[in-house]
Amino acid sequence: MAYQNITGSLSPQDIQEIKTALQTIQKKLPFLITLSNEERRRLLKMGDKSLAFVNNSVTAAQSNREILPASFDVEELVRDYQLVTALTELLTSMRQITEQVDDTLLAVGSEAMSSSLTVYDYVKTAAKKTPGLKTVAQQLGERFKAIKGRSPRVTSS
Repeated sequence: MAYQNITGSLSPQDIQEIKTALQTIQKKLPFLITLSNEERRRLLKMGDKSLAFVNNSVTAAQSNREILPASFDVEELVRDYQLVTALTELLTSMRQITEQVDDTLLAVGSEAMSSSLTVYDYVKTAAKKTPGLKTVAQQLGERFKAIKGRSPRVTSS
């Protein structure tokens, strides 16, 4: 569906219910971790192509336990694989929602900025003849002062 002007709202109750739902998701995933950049760099990566490899290795391990050392935990491999597939499915759904929230935020933010620029233009014009609006115009103009004073970016080759 093509983007059109968005009209929507979230009540405080809606926001609280969404936050509660997100907390429920976090509670259902108590094993989630946060990795440092260094930890991320060191870990083996498993993409879509590797999923088939892991699936086939699970099957090989389950069918040929006798070739594996006794210390190798086949059940842990199976649990890891099952968790990977479940988390992949959840992540796909979460990414879709995140993308929609991000796109909607970008569009609504653009609408709010566009409307605010219109208000600012009217306030600046009216401030020339309407007492009390000069301060409002100056306050709104603060947003643009940093931009005017900024030096152009210098890029190195």
